[in-house]
Amino acid sequence: MHRTLAYKIINMKRAVILIFGFALLYGTVAAQSVESKYGVDSVQTIQNASIYTEFVKQKNYMDALPAWRYVFLHAPAFQLLTYTRGEEIMTSMFQKTHNPAYLDTLMMIYDQWIRYFSGHQTMGKDYALGKKGYTLYRFKGGENIEVAKEAYGYLLNSYNQLKYKSHPSIVTATMVAADKLLKEGIITKEEYIGLYVKFSDYVEKNPLRATKPENFAEVKKQIDALFFNAGVADCETLVNFMTQKFESNRDDMETLKEIARVLRRGECTDAPLYAQVAEQLYRSEPTAESAYNLAMMFLKQQEFDKTEEYLKEAIEKSTDDEAKTDYYLRMAQIKNGKQQYQEARRFASEALKINPNMGEAYILIGNAYAAYSKNYGADDFDHKVVFWAAVDKFQRAKQVDPSVAEKANQLINTYSPHFPSKEEAFFRDIHAGSTVKVGDWINETTTVRFR
Repeated sequence: MHRTLAYKIINMKRAVILIFGFALLYGTVAAQSVESKYGVDSVQTIQNASIYTEFVKQKNYMDALPAWRYVFLHAPAFQLLTYTRGEEIMTSMFQKTHNPAYLDTLMMIYDQWIRYFSGHQTMGKDYALGKKGYTLYRFKGGENIEVAKEAYGYLLNSYNQLKYKSHPSIVTATMVAADKLLKEGIITKEEYIGLYVKFSDYVEKNPLRATKPENFAEVKKQIDALFFNAGVADCETLVNFMTQKFESNRDDMETLKEIARVLRRGECTDAPLYAQVAEQLYRSEPTAESAYNLAMMFLKQQEFDKTEEYLKEAIEKSTDDEAKTDYYLRMAQIKNGKQQYQEARRFASEALKINPNMGEAYILIGNAYAAYSKNYGADDFDHKVVFWAAVDKFQRAKQVDPSVAEKANQLINTYSPHFPSKEEAFFRDIHAGSTVKVGDWINETTTVRFR
């Protein structure tokens, strides 16, 4: 026991000697100014930095606080790690205690970070400003509109300086903050649309996208959801805004693609601008996407044969699995609308081969079965058994894709009352829970249930 204690004391003495020696290599031990790299006492600075670093590695943030605070206050120019690790410490402490003092300290960290490491090559002023805005909105912006405005200002300033170098989380946070300010009438629809277009460009044209495509795909998914649920995407507003963009970028293919995407997503494919852009894109680059643009134009015009023609071309040319599932599903919807139910299932099944968790595809197949029910079998009982197979698909849809659960439940509630009754099944010697085959092109095995 005594020997172990002695070893610990010896090791501690060695550590202090090493730290002291290290300090001597870099300058005077004490009596320096706070503004110098090692602060007022280089030995104390290095020693405390070493102590809090070890505690942070162990995620022991409470014990890290005193040593970190010394470096932060007495050697603010020492190293950038003071601020990145300080951010980690204070964020954890605030989440654990909800004490506003920790959030205030976080804001001080960003301000001092900007003061002392403004010129850092990758994590300088604009980077820290984005972090400040992100943290401020994350912890207080949702509950206080004035704080949301302040956070939005930091975030937008950061993005405007860094542009493509901005972190994806900063882009998403800026859009979230803008969405709140739009609802409060603080920014205009035009400002909000402009921000959406700017961030769409960030995703589509970013040279860093190849390194982590999933991060950028997630940003696109989130900003799309915010934008198209914000109530600003009416066709008149979108067309007016996109017309200005078109007039100033008539020959820029990326701009034309963005205009087509926004108008298509806003279901403005009957607008003359959409037709002009879609046709110009197809002439210049007859790609899968440009063929799909034309398909959507003809769909709006109810020219279904031309819609199918260009959809088939989009499917054949597409090398993007996510886009291809959309093309297959759209073709399935066209076939369903034309009462070509077997073909509808075929295209929906192709989408499911690529994405087995595509709930909308299962819902479409279920609807195809339900619509075909009156054509199945020889009598009313046969018609009703098809609803077992249809409801199976709706059940499957919500199992694999929770986002369609509400829609699936509505369809289950709609079609379950059309199941055969127990009395009807009695004369067929069919019992609840038994397995039966629904034939014809449906060719599904299902479980007997009664209404």
